Amino acid sequence: MTLVIGPDDPADPEWAEAASLPEVSALVRAGRTVLVTLPEDETEAIAAAAAYAWAGAGVFRTSHSLSFHPVRQALDMTEALMGRRPPALTRRGLA
Repeated sequence: MTLVIGPDDPADPEWAEAASLPEVSALVRAGRTVLVTLPEDETEAIAAAAAYAWAGAGVFRTSHSLSFHPVRQALDMTEALMGRRPPALTRRGLA
């Protein structure tokens, strides 16, 4: 399960904060719940969220509320690609 929080939302003291993909991977292997702070730019935030989610991060702090929905979509897509949840929509191509 992933969680998206805002800049003013409190962080759980049990979360470990990471700033790079290798750090996220190491903390996840150690069994920690990882918090990452996403970049200000919306496009960069979406890309970073997908990469960090793939590495195993579970909590994502975004700087402004406009990024919540696109970041949430990127996280849901990444979880579906990894097999952690079913896709939001499936279509079958008929020839």
